[in-house]
Amino acid sequence: MGLQPPEFSTEVYRLVVGIANRSPESFQWFMEHFTEVSIVLLVGIVVWLWWRARHASATMMALSVLAPAAGVIAYLTSEVVKTVLAEERPCRAVGLPIVAAECPPVGDWSFPSNHSTIAGALFIAAFLVSWRWGLVALPIATLAAFSRVFVGVHYPHDVLTGYLLGSAVTAVVTLLLARPGARLVEWGRSRPALGWALGPGLPVPRPAVSPREYADAVTARPSSVGRWQS
Repeated sequence: MGLQPPEFSTEVYRLVVGIANRSPESFQWFMEHFTEVSIVLLVGIVVWLWWRARHASATMMALSVLAPAAGVIAYLTSEVVKTVLAEERPCRAVGLPIVAAECPPVGDWSFPSNHSTIAGALFIAAFLVSWRWGLVALPIATLAAFSRVFVGVHYPHDVLTGYLLGSAVTAVVTLLLARPGARLVEWGRSRPALGWALGPGLPVPRPAVSPREYADAVTARPSSVGRWQS
């Protein structure tokens, strides 16, 4: 027998799914599709931040690469936990009508939610590179997690655990590797094979000219008055 869901989580699931079944069909359609589209939106934000980081510091580029990679680690961790605990999907165990087109097959376990793990990981990936874009990603990721309960394929504790797992693993792994990652970026930016992906980095500032150097340059320049008189 697999993991048994907490009674409180089951009751909240019943409440949310009941509301979902009574909601307008247009909203049901939106939530059913948003559960997938949200991940695409979050990936788009992370890719955009990587592209911007090509012209930023080595640390920013390291964060933009390490955070999504750490998200993959979070996802794999979620998959291992799913396999070990083997919690049945609520759409099969509880038996209520659901908004989703179909209940995932037997063996596609419920705890924790992979979608929520990925959403939490991508939110943190965006936040570590740019807190402003992190604030954009936060409601998308949160609604993505909630949508998994709304459409009936996960318990609330599935999505909460997945969200926290994705966020925590991504944050810890990324911050632990940020410093050595920045050194690798500095090294990679000097290699033609990696230069395009890592970008040129920050523009090199022009050296400041001292007043004495400026005066010498003006003095050394031929006088236009002298040339006219000659």
